[in-house]
Amino acid sequence: AGGVAGVCVDLILFPLDTVKTRLQSPQGFRKAGGFRGIYAGVPSTAIGSFPNAAAFFITYENVKSLLPHGSSSYLSPATHMVAASLGEVVACLIRVPSEVVKQRAQVSPSSSTLRILSHTLYHEGIQGLYRGYKSTVLREIPFSLVQFPLWESLKDLWSWKQGHVVDSWQSAVCGAFAGGFAAAVTTPLDVAKTRIMLAKAGSSNARGNVLAALGGIWRTQGLSGLFAGVVPRMAAISLGGFIFLGTYEKTRQLLL
Repeated sequence: AGGVAGVCVDLILFPLDTVKTRLQSPQGFRKAGGFRGIYAGVPSTAIGSFPNAAAFFITYENVKSLLPHGSSSYLSPATHMVAASLGEVVACLIRVPSEVVKQRAQVSPSSSTLRILSHTLYHEGIQGLYRGYKSTVLREIPFSLVQFPLWESLKDLWSWKQGHVVDSWQSAVCGAFAGGFAAAVTTPLDVAKTRIMLAKAGSSNARGNVLAALGGIWRTQGLSGLFAGVVPRMAAISLGGFIFLGTYEKTRQLLL
């Protein structure tokens, strides 16, 4: 169910993700490609989406079942936070290589995905594909700490108000609100992650220091630089939350 949801959301929203990446790139939107080659890097996403989303939900649901929840409602948010955080750590093992290749293709639309992959491996080795792992985890954990407890709380509130468990479309609406809010507050971490992944080998950002990347962006571009791409990111993740969590719930209902 998680894998199907991941593929659906990533392929449908890929153009918005490309615009967001180019807005955040150090060379600027136009030089990174503007609106040309909006599907550059899509093969990397197509391959990585299913196992990445599946790994997240396998970890999330299993950790949730092991931790106290349900009867102790005050513990539920903490349970969802821990489960989502561990899910992100596992999923990022698959997501980061796919993301590195995808983002480099998005800002170099004239280069193929395979060419970028082989160039990265030749010049930087496997560690090049994991450039930005720490910054991605540091972005995803705060994102999940906000999104998943909020999603679960909104579902519980809606279920209580109508007297029965929410339908998949209602879960999708809750996912859209939760995703949009989480996207807004974690945008600076997303900008730092993008800069680290796109940095030239040997540069200061290539070392993967998130605080240094944030400091550099603040000094050169100020608050607007830290929140570059916030509108397409919020739009993509709100719509993404609707599709991703709604599809997940619907597919799970059909399978179970």
